[in-house]
Amino acid sequence: MILVTGGTGLVGAHLLYKLINSDEKVRAIYRSEHKLSNVKSVFSCYTDDYESLFNTVEWVQVDILDIPGLSEAFKGVSHVYHCAAFVSFEPDKYQLLRQTNIEGTANIVNLCISNAIEKICYVSSIATLGHESNNKPITEHTIWNPEDDNNVYAITKYGAEMEVWRATQEGLDAVIVNPGVILGAGIWRYGSGSLFTKAHKGLKHYTSGTVALVTVNDVVSIMIALMNSPITNERFVLVAENWKYKDFLQTLAKSVNTKVPKRLATARLLNIAWKLDWLKHKLTGKRRQLTKHIAKSLDSETDYDSNKIKTALNYKFKAIDKAIFSIGSLYLKQV
Repeated sequence: MILVTGGTGLVGAHLLYKLINSDEKVRAIYRSEHKLSNVKSVFSCYTDDYESLFNTVEWVQVDILDIPGLSEAFKGVSHVYHCAAFVSFEPDKYQLLRQTNIEGTANIVNLCISNAIEKICYVSSIATLGHESNNKPITEHTIWNPEDDNNVYAITKYGAEMEVWRATQEGLDAVIVNPGVILGAGIWRYGSGSLFTKAHKGLKHYTSGTVALVTVNDVVSIMIALMNSPITNERFVLVAENWKYKDFLQTLAKSVNTKVPKRLATARLLNIAWKLDWLKHKLTGKRRQLTKHIAKSLDSETDYDSNKIKTALNYKFKAIDKAIFSIGSLYLKQV
């Protein structure tokens, strides 16, 4: 039996689809009933038989902070894919991020140890990697600097990784993947799917920075390959291509048949925008859309190197431009 946490997210749902189609026996954890529709939406991108496939999953409603409930979910499990996470860059969400990403991961790996789980795959992020000087590409060996001005999401995902590495010292076999921005179809209200929604509504500006991209199908294929391999206690950067934001946002717009953004949002404009967003949040209580760290990343140029995974699995990533148009086509069919 394979256990998947975060089964209603983009990675989790695509992972479930691939595992089911490989005739694996799968149990999936979910927290909110209404998010189960995400899974059906993802499945429907690839098959008309999505209802029956959805029903082959053994669904368990439990929070990863609920240890007694999790203990029940672990019964009979041999392998775990830990995809569950809370994603936010809002500083006032720090405690919630800590609870879900760090404490939740600690609960998962502790139960892996106590239940003699054979292997776990943890979905982390390139946000946990350090920074290189002289524009050198970032790899798995780039050292995290806790003294940097790190965002709250990165801090808590790094803390979660430390829980996984701690568990490996206690005998658990693990692999960690560090994907960039994951592109995939089926969930359009938030995450990377919302970028297609925003592009369809119309984008006026682009920024001067770069973005690291990878398809969700590449991510889940690599995760499964790593779990089925003898590789243990290693981490892997998963970035297919590094793109300029201008090219990325303009390609997004073309994929959903809308006008491309033509105006550059300068660093000065971004600086003003995140401060106005902060003020709006303070006055109205609405969630932040643009933080200081997001604004900085939109204007920064960074390259990520995935040669380690290419060599380890002899893997070739899918072309990002083709993937964007394929996802855009699915978006237009579903909305």
